[in-house]
Amino acid sequence: MSKKIILSGTRPTGNIHLGNYFGALENWVRLQDEYDCHFFIADWHALTTGYADTEKLKENTLSLMADFLAVGLDPDKSTLFLQSSVLEHAELFLLLGMNTPLSWLERCPTYKDLMANMGEKDIATYGFLGYPALQAADILIYKADFVPVGEDQLPHLEITREVARRFNYIYGKEVFPEPMPLLTKAKVLPGTDGRKMSKSYNNTIALADTPDEVKKKVMSMITDPARIRKDDPGHPDVCTVYAFHKVFNEEMVPEIESSCKGGSIGCVACKRLLQEKIAEFHTPIFEKRNTLLENEDHLKQIIVAGSDKARIKAEKTMQEVRSAVRIGV
Repeated sequence: MSKKIILSGTRPTGNIHLGNYFGALENWVRLQDEYDCHFFIADWHALTTGYADTEKLKENTLSLMADFLAVGLDPDKSTLFLQSSVLEHAELFLLLGMNTPLSWLERCPTYKDLMANMGEKDIATYGFLGYPALQAADILIYKADFVPVGEDQLPHLEITREVARRFNYIYGKEVFPEPMPLLTKAKVLPGTDGRKMSKSYNNTIALADTPDEVKKKVMSMITDPARIRKDDPGHPDVCTVYAFHKVFNEEMVPEIESSCKGGSIGCVACKRLLQEKIAEFHTPIFEKRNTLLENEDHLKQIIVAGSDKARIKAEKTMQEVRSAVRIGV
């Protein structure tokens, strides 16, 4: 039996951090052994909000592919490709845009949220409004059976399902399956300051950070603000360090919780213990990505090969699409 198809991507907008890894990439690595996976670098999507600043786009693209490979994505198991290298995405985006109702785009949660909160950028553009149609093209062109998402992303996938349904109805052919969500329970890491881990908050631990940088960030993490002295009873549930222990040091969590509440372990000692555990995970990835980045030609070859592989599949779908639309001669 052929494997079910999965599609997902991420934008090359800067260094991948631990929140990104545990929120998505860890799951991608696991999925590639069970599914026919397509993971892509969404550089056209990066332009929807970053069209005016593309100076580092190519650098970020290579860096992101290095991150993919360093965490365990395997080009022999998954199709790893660059969105802009598969022009069929743009063709399908254009055709889907012809029949996607404006109201569907305007109700997109991300569109409304970013329009309200990104006042420093001019994102009132056709490209940003239409990005759900591009996202639908990304998914539908590979006839994906599943898209790995969290519950907060379900409305975005539903737009893709509606776009597929509408296309099939208008042209009277079942060209596209309606992709289903593959709900994933991701590990959640806060930022080093206790807020959501985000580049915009400057509170991330990136895969590109050196071991010394990681150590400094861990040792400066926010802990229980009510705990003044080492032997004061702590409240681990409000401590950022404790939240990290639950991901990196699961077997010791009960002991750490008890010691913190009993005042028998200080915050500095707790941070040192965490720093050692993070280093065990982070340092090998850091070293591998650095080795990969030393050979940019090899990274480019992987991107080209993966994009060529994706293009064959995308073109096959586009032949069906053009036939359904009755466009061309």
